[in-house]
Amino acid sequence: MKELLRTTDPTVIPFASALLEGEGIDCFPLDVNMSVLEGSIGVLPRRLMVRDGDLIRAERVMRDNGIDLGR
Repeated sequence: MKELLRTTDPTVIPFASALLEGEGIDCFPLDVNMSVLEGSIGVLPRRLMVRDGDLIRAERVMRDNGIDLGR
């Protein structure tokens, strides 16, 4: 698995996941329940992972839809 994106914006992961699912790319969000540890203040980033072989295609989908990968 490779990290596709990392964000503190709680709306980006669900949006990116929906875009990837629409393209047939499996993804796995990590750290989505970290708000329990941080007190729901949103300082810990959430990550979205994809398979190694899907990374380039997933990055293209993100760029085409205006999602900043922060790289």
